[in-house]
Amino acid sequence: MSPSARDWTPEEDLLGFFGPDSVTWRVHADPVFSVGGLRALLLQALHPVAMDGVATLSEGFRTDPWPRLVRTAAYVDTLTFGTRRDAVRAVRRVRGIHRPLAGVEPRSGRAYRVDDPDLLLWVHCCEVDSLLDVARRAGVVRTDDEADRYVAEQVTAAVLVGCTASEVPRTAAELAGYFDRVRPLLALTPAAREAMRLVVTPPMPAWVRFLTPARPAWGTLASLAVATLPRWARRMYSLPGLEVTDAAATGAVRAFRLGMLRLPQRVRRSPIVWAGFERVAATEPASA
Repeated sequence: MSPSARDWTPEEDLLGFFGPDSVTWRVHADPVFSVGGLRALLLQALHPVAMDGVATLSEGFRTDPWPRLVRTAAYVDTLTFGTRRDAVRAVRRVRGIHRPLAGVEPRSGRAYRVDDPDLLLWVHCCEVDSLLDVARRAGVVRTDDEADRYVAEQVTAAVLVGCTASEVPRTAAELAGYFDRVRPLLALTPAAREAMRLVVTPPMPAWVRFLTPARPAWGTLASLAVATLPRWARRMYSLPGLEVTDAAATGAVRAFRLGMLRLPQRVRRSPIVWAGFERVAATEPASA
């Protein structure tokens, strides 16, 4: 059953499902979040069934991927930093979009629904693993305890979107075990190869490519996302010349973060993230 406003107090609603003291807020508000998001997309593409759903059922996947990327980022921001009411509304919209979508993956012949629990779990685990990996490299998450807290906090997000609670990893070790179990199912399909191309070199209008720094800026994000992929994933993508060491990838992520932190905060954070911080700050005098 979907949660409703009857399930929490007004104070809990304002704090959202995670709150400012959570590891989730720290990870999702950091500049390296965008690197983790792209890494997650590259991992997700390696599941043939999940990728078939994107390639065949997602409108504009090949011709104009930007609206989908924007919607995904807004969804994660709302789930993290919005009120509980806002988060539940966003979840219901996503589940409503997913509900009627179904297909047959040609490689395996599997008939699937986009909201099959195992596919939702794959997407969730790729996101959590990617955001956590990049946050640890950047020094945003410093200890194993913090890493476990983040994974445990994210169970809430998984269950809200439709995952089976008992199957969702609750520690970093359980998350690693999940990938060990699922790896035999993964493959580099033509759709996954195309997804990699779209992530690394997405279509941009000519004026954006030549008159703005968007292309090199995106190239930096994409390069970091590729460099931080697990070695087994990089091997699956057969990326020549991109077999980097963990130390080199970590150094690049930290350098990127330092550069981003020099920018004004309002450039680094979306309006949804800012609204969350401002809403919580406004409640502090009343609770003092």
